[in-house]
Amino acid sequence: MKKAAALLCFLASFAYAQKRPAITGIAFVRIYTADPAASTAFYKDKLGFDRSEKDGLARYAVSDSQWLEVTALPTPAPQSRIAAIAFTTRNATGLAQYLKAHNVAIDQPLRNGSFGVHDPEGHLVIFVQQRPASSKTISPRATSHRIIHTGFWVHDRAREDQFWHDILGFRPLWFGGQHDGEINYVSSQVPEGTDWIEYMLNRGESPNAHSLGSMNHFSLGVAHMSDAVAALARNGCTGPECRKTQMGRDGKIQLNLFDPDLTRVEFMEFKPSGTTCCSPFTGPPPSETENR
Repeated sequence: MKKAAALLCFLASFAYAQKRPAITGIAFVRIYTADPAASTAFYKDKLGFDRSEKDGLARYAVSDSQWLEVTALPTPAPQSRIAAIAFTTRNATGLAQYLKAHNVAIDQPLRNGSFGVHDPEGHLVIFVQQRPASSKTISPRATSHRIIHTGFWVHDRAREDQFWHDILGFRPLWFGGQHDGEINYVSSQVPEGTDWIEYMLNRGESPNAHSLGSMNHFSLGVAHMSDAVAALARNGCTGPECRKTQMGRDGKIQLNLFDPDLTRVEFMEFKPSGTTCCSPFTGPPPSETENR
């Protein structure tokens, strides 16, 4: 009788581990800095995000469920200035069990509702237990209220797809290139939401700091780029880079800034307003008011 009960318990746990809990969006992006004061001037003063500190990290609130983290650059310094990307899940415990069942090592054990793994190319990926929506007030100086995607340099697309698509369930969203016939950007949407990741492909093997910071980036969504330009101007960002918009290959208006450590911050409109090259979008666009 005891053996039968134990077997049933094991089978129930196994079945549970095979069902992936929902992954609903980006929670935060963690960034390294060599100059915390300069970083504060950029993220708090120029971008307008409220700053707090938690666990030795500077945290900048983008919304009540998304934020940016900035931490001191370690020694020896890693090549990338993106330290981690994090996603919300409706069941952190269940997702950790699911990943273990799929032979993904849990490199940062579950603690206080979050845990971390590494993808095949060594990017730290953190999963955070989704919290109920709060009434937290976001600074009126904030230039955006949504992180809509994060991108990173990828060498082996097939290996990354095994992790992001086959195991985690991310869905193909769009692909394109700097020129017709090229594939430099491959976007994959979270399984239960509209945020996405972007593979940055075919960029050479020895990028300089600016090129690497351009690839390893994150994007802030806006409904109208004119509102972001106006918000930047109110925050004292008056140089030409604060007004230089462009039409992306995906048909969305963009504006690019670089933080003091050369991590690219890409402002992007939620929806295309121009010609979309290369492939159609296969998922819905994000919005500022999306309930995740």
